[in-house]
Amino acid sequence: MSVEVVNTRPVTIIDYQPRWQDEFAAIAAPIRAALADLALRIDHIGSTSVPGLAAKDIIDVQLTIASFDDVDAIAEALAPLGYAQRVGEQYRSDYIPPYSTSPASEWEKRYFRESPGQRRVHLHVRVVGRANQRYALLFRDYLRAHLPAADAYADTKRYMAHFHNKGDDPDLFFEIKGPVCNQIMTAAEDWAARTNWLQGASDA
Repeated sequence: MSVEVVNTRPVTIIDYQPRWQDEFAAIAAPIRAALADLALRIDHIGSTSVPGLAAKDIIDVQLTIASFDDVDAIAEALAPLGYAQRVGEQYRSDYIPPYSTSPASEWEKRYFRESPGQRRVHLHVRVVGRANQRYALLFRDYLRAHLPAADAYADTKRYMAHFHNKGDDPDLFFEIKGPVCNQIMTAAEDWAARTNWLQGASDA
């Protein structure tokens, strides 16, 4: 007897929504007020932060902090806003690119999610100056400056989502996404070196 396998993690990619910028601002303002100096930076990252780029309808936020020693205080401050830290090893590290020569600690992070019923937010907490903190901002800024690359990335995500959703592998989209982002980052690193790219002002 055959058993139908249902993918319980579908991925939906939608056209760029101008509202995403305003939604980030509405999310970031109370976080800034709650954390004050604990937040060195609060930035809109991910695909929704790139004008014109199709994306999942999830606002990704990068919270840059001085040290993971501050995480308990951050969790306490964010709790009244509805954010809870996800626990487990899968939430304590970013994907490590195969070209990275940095120690694993450079890719360490903490991760918070909204409460049920709130607007979907992925809140990534990373330490200032580490590889993953830089990665998120360089990836974003490169795509903002190179719209043909952003368009190609959007097309690729739509194809990935199509085959992910029709298949029986719930991790297909995410397994393919890593190598695709590695290719983009190769170009982004060249661009950063040529332009002397630096992290700009914090978004909030």
